[in-house]
Amino acid sequence: MIDDARVSWRHATIAWNGQSWGIEDHGSTNGTYVQGARVQQTALVPGTPVHLGNATDGPRLNLSAAAAPQPAVAQQQAQQTPAQAYAQPQAAAYQAPQQPQQAWNQQQHQPQVHVPQQQGGGAAPRQPQAAAPGYGGDRSPTTFHQLSLGHVMRIGRALENELVVSDLQVSRHHAEFHSMPGGRFEIRDLGSHNGTYVNGQPLAKSGTQLLGPNDIVGVGHSTFRIVGDRLEEFVDTGEVSFSARHLTVTVDGGKQILKDVTFGVPEKSLIGVIGPSGSGKSTLLKALTGYRPADQGDVLYDNRNLYKQFAELRQRIGLVPQDDILHKELRVSTALKYAAKLRFPGDTAESERAARIDEVLRELKLDIHKDKKITALSGGQRKRVSVALELLTKPSLIFLDEPTSGLDPGMDRDVMQLLRGLADDGRTVLVVTHSVAELSLCDKLLVMAPGGSVAYFGPPDEALNFFGYSTWADVFSAFENYRDYDWAGRWKGSQHYQLYAAELDAVAPQPVVMPPAQQMRPTKPQGWGSQLWTLIRRYVSVIASDKGFMGLMLILPAVLGVVSTVIPATFGLAPPTPPSRFNGDAGTIMLILAVGMCFSGAANSVRELIKERVIYERERATGLSRSAYLMSKVIVLGFITAIQGVIICAIGFAPRDLPAEGLLMPPAVELCVSVIALGFTSMMFGLVISSLVKTAEKTMPLLVMFAIVQVVFTGILFQVYDSPGLEQFAWLMPSRWAVAAAGTTLNLGKLMPPWDQDNPTNTDPLWDATVGQWSLNIIILLALGIACGFLVQRLLRRHEPEVMRAGK
Repeated sequence: MIDDARVSWRHATIAWNGQSWGIEDHGSTNGTYVQGARVQQTALVPGTPVHLGNATDGPRLNLSAAAAPQPAVAQQQAQQTPAQAYAQPQAAAYQAPQQPQQAWNQQQHQPQVHVPQQQGGGAAPRQPQAAAPGYGGDRSPTTFHQLSLGHVMRIGRALENELVVSDLQVSRHHAEFHSMPGGRFEIRDLGSHNGTYVNGQPLAKSGTQLLGPNDIVGVGHSTFRIVGDRLEEFVDTGEVSFSARHLTVTVDGGKQILKDVTFGVPEKSLIGVIGPSGSGKSTLLKALTGYRPADQGDVLYDNRNLYKQFAELRQRIGLVPQDDILHKELRVSTALKYAAKLRFPGDTAESERAARIDEVLRELKLDIHKDKKITALSGGQRKRVSVALELLTKPSLIFLDEPTSGLDPGMDRDVMQLLRGLADDGRTVLVVTHSVAELSLCDKLLVMAPGGSVAYFGPPDEALNFFGYSTWADVFSAFENYRDYDWAGRWKGSQHYQLYAAELDAVAPQPVVMPPAQQMRPTKPQGWGSQLWTLIRRYVSVIASDKGFMGLMLILPAVLGVVSTVIPATFGLAPPTPPSRFNGDAGTIMLILAVGMCFSGAANSVRELIKERVIYERERATGLSRSAYLMSKVIVLGFITAIQGVIICAIGFAPRDLPAEGLLMPPAVELCVSVIALGFTSMMFGLVISSLVKTAEKTMPLLVMFAIVQVVFTGILFQVYDSPGLEQFAWLMPSRWAVAAAGTTLNLGKLMPPWDQDNPTNTDPLWDATVGQWSLNIIILLALGIACGFLVQRLLRRHEPEVMRAGK
C-alpha cells in the first residue's frame, strides 16, 4: 500500500510470468513510468526504478533480486485436463505461491521490493481497501471550482451558466448549488430532462436536497463533490474500471443459474466472454447491466455499486443486443436522427444532435454509408450502426451480446477489431460471443462453465494452455463430457485465480438491496408529447420506406371489397319490393364486409410489436414512455385502418341499393362508421396478439383463428341472441357489435327472414333500428378496442428490463 494521492486505489500488479517478474498497470489515472516513459506492462529489471503517478517525483519502486524459493506446483496442476484431474485427485490441491518480500525505506519513503527468481509463483492476494467517498474512490478531480458564502453556482450546457458542462445529456440549465447558513450547501434541480442525482439516487424534478460532506452529485457524465469551500468535478471520460463480485442468480425452485462469478477489469479493456450453451452467459450479461440484478453479489462501476446507484449509472452503459436495434427500412442517418431525438434532452438543438451523429459516423467509418438503407448494408456494417446508436450518448461501458453471430470470418474479424478500437479509445467493452477466432484481440477472457460458474479468467493467449488442450473445440467437448467436474474449484486452485481474481474474491458476498421501484424508473429525456410526435414520424417513415407493405395495405381492402360484390343481391341492401318479401342476401353481404374488415385491421398490427420487441426493450430502458410508444402505433395504424375501411365500403356498397334514410347520418356514412370502428377494434386485437407471442411466426395462425371466430359470432349465420352463455361470449367479439350497428341502419331485423317462423317479431334486439341502439353498438365496439389498449400496455411490461418491473 502506497499512501500517495497520485497512486490509484488499485494501481498495478507485480507478477511472475514463468520466466521473469513484470509489472502491469491496471489503467491507473496517473500512470506507471519506467525511465520516464509511461508503460502498461513491462518486465522488471533489477536496478531500474519504477515511478508511480509521476515520471519524476512519484513514489519510486527500487527493485533488487533475492534468492529463489522452491517452485510451486500450481502451474503444473493448471495444465491438467479433467481426465487427468480425475485420475490424480491428490495432485489437484493448490499450493499458494509465496509472497514477495517487502521492505520500506523510512528515510527515502521508497518501497524496496525484493523480487525472488521464482518459477510458477504469483503474488499473494491483498486485502482490498474500501473506496473513499466520491467519484471512483481513486480519481483525482478533473477541475476545481471555488464556492463562496451566499453564492449560487448554476450548472448546465448553456454558456451563460457559471459551470458549463459540454455534455448533451445535460440540460441547458440543469441544476444549481446554493450555499446555506452554517457552511452547508444545497443542490437544486432546475427541471432537468435527464435528472440530477445525489449518491446515485434521482432528485425530484425541481426538487432540492441538503448535501453532506460525503455526498456526490451526478449531472450527466460529471460528478461533483464539495470539499470545504471547494467544488471538485470528476468528468467520466470513459476510462473506468469494472468488476463483479460473487454474482449469484437463483431462479424458481432454488436452482442457481449463475454461481459465484467474480472478475475485474481495468480501464480501456476489451473482455471476451465465451462458454457452452447453458453456462449462464446471457444471465451474466443481464446481471452486469442491471437489467436482471443478481440475487447476491456486487457490480462495481469504478468502485461505485451499480445496483445501488443504477438510476444514475444506467445512463453510462450501452447495450447492443444480438438482434439489430434499429429499423432496417430507414437510412442510417435517419435512424440515428430519430434515436438521438429520443435520447437527448428536449432542449437539444437539431444542429447539436446532427453534429454528434456525424462525429459517431466518422468514428465508426460509417459516414460514407449514412445515406444507405440499413437493409443494404452488410452484416458487419449493420452491427456498426447498432454500436453507433449506443455511442451517441458516450457510454463508458459497452456490452454486446453475440455481435458476430451469423457473420463470415472476415466480418467477424472486422467487428472484433472495431471493439478493440473502442476500448483503445477509452471505453470498457465486454462482448459475449461464440466465435473464438479473434479472441486474441481481447485483453482478458472469461470462460463460463456449464451451470453458470467461472472456469477461467485471464489473458486469452494462456487459456488453452490452462485447460490443457490445443483447440477450443476440445475444451467445449470437455465441458460436455465432464459436466460433473468441479471447473470452478479447479479455477480457484490455479495461479491465474491468484493473479486475476483472488483480491476481489476476498470480499465476502453481499446480498443485493435494490432501491425502491420508483427510483429505478428511467428519466424521460423528452416530454410525453415530444416522444409521441417523434415516434409517429419515425413510424410513418418506416412504413413509407416499405413500398411493398404500403401496396399490400391498399390492395387487401380493395380485394375484400370486390369479393363482396360477387354475391348476387336482387334488392341490394335496401328493403325489398313488395314489402312482404325478405332480402336474405343483405346479411351475407354484411358478413363478408365485416369479416374482411376484421382480417384487414388485425393484419395491419399483428406483427408490429413482435418485430420491434428488441428495439422497444432497449429504448424503454433509456427512458421511452410505454404509453407514448403504444399511442404512436394506435394513431398511425388507426389512420391506415380508417383508409382501408373507406376503400372496402366504397367498393362494397357502390353497386348496392341503400335505404333512403339513415338514423343519424346518411346510410352510407353510418355503415362506413360501423366498418371503420370494427377495423379499429380488430387492429387493437391484433396488437394484443403481437404482444402475447414470442416469435413472429406464431402471429399468422392466431390471425386466421381470430378471423374465423369473428365469422361465427356475427349473428348472421345462426341465432345468437336468447342463447345463454353463447350470447354473453359473443359480446366479446367486435364483429358482433359492428354487424349489429350496420343492422340498425339497414333494419336487418325486418330485412332478413326471422329465425323463428312462428314468431316473426322475435328479432335480434341489437338490430333494433333506433338511434340509441346504433349509438350503443358503436360505443361498446370502441370500448372493446380501448380495453385492448390497456391490456397491451400491461403485456408490454413483460418485455421490459426486470429491474423496471420491480415492485409494480
